[in-house]
Amino acid sequence: MSDLLMTGLQDHDRLSKQLHDQVDLLKKISQAIIDSLESGGRIYTLGNGGSAADAQHIAAEFVGRFKRERRPLPASALTTDTSNLLAISNDYGFGHVFTRQIEAHVRRGDVVWALSTSGESPNIIEAIHVARAAEAVIIGFTGKGGGKLKPLCDYCLCVNHPASDRIQEIHQLAYHLICDFVEQHFANDES
Repeated sequence: MSDLLMTGLQDHDRLSKQLHDQVDLLKKISQAIIDSLESGGRIYTLGNGGSAADAQHIAAEFVGRFKRERRPLPASALTTDTSNLLAISNDYGFGHVFTRQIEAHVRRGDVVWALSTSGESPNIIEAIHVARAAEAVIIGFTGKGGGKLKPLCDYCLCVNHPASDRIQEIHQLAYHLICDFVEQHFANDES
């Protein structure tokens, strides 16, 4: 049993070290978010399952705070309004659970941040097509080479691993780094 634990820890360490090679991408993602927010844009996050929880986590870090005092930043997780989720799923099918919300809320220059460990989730792919038509900035967090999601993104972080738990661990580290970078900008802006 301890071999299983050590293997998991070693796998995590190896993947987190690979993130060092992605610092330029993380900075570009952070700057795209800053640019959108400074132009009056909003951030919309989405994902399924554990990625839905990550989408909610990201939005909460922006609206609340991460480490510093600063103004709240406009961010919404499209995974949280149960009435919308259930009504849209019932009336249009689960494949439209995000597309309808994007059509209602997303405007040119907003950020749509999609998390999908496979990069293949049909409802995520459809949502990104709608967000692209709205001229949103598209950020993707995925794994396994990016799947169908990667080519639809302006910026895409792909964690090259087959297991969703390892992918999500690195996603969490990456989005915490991005939240810190963005927050530092706005905290400095106000001092």
